[in-house]
Amino acid sequence: MTMFMAATLALIVTLALMIVRLALGPTVFDRLQTANSIGTVAMLLLATLGFVRGRPDFLDLALGYGFLNIIGTIAVLKFFKYGDLGDDGGSKLPPKEAP
Repeated sequence: MTMFMAATLALIVTLALMIVRLALGPTVFDRLQTANSIGTVAMLLLATLGFVRGRPDFLDLALGYGFLNIIGTIAVLKFFKYGDLGDDGGSKLPPKEAP
């Protein structure tokens, strides 16, 4: 049990250092990468705390949070690249013909 408590403490320290990195990041992409890493560490922290407290349903929450983290990161990157989340990415499909 003490091994998981040490892992939890290490994850909390890592999370604190990442928050400092988020504030000091020189570019937007550094901050985005740090935010993604914070999401990953938060997911690990949820899973570890769930194991320590004997709550296996925390693992489901951690997985859901991880999926939202991935989708959010992809959405922000698409926004920075195209300026609009509704843009199709510049695909060169031929126009649809009228019947």
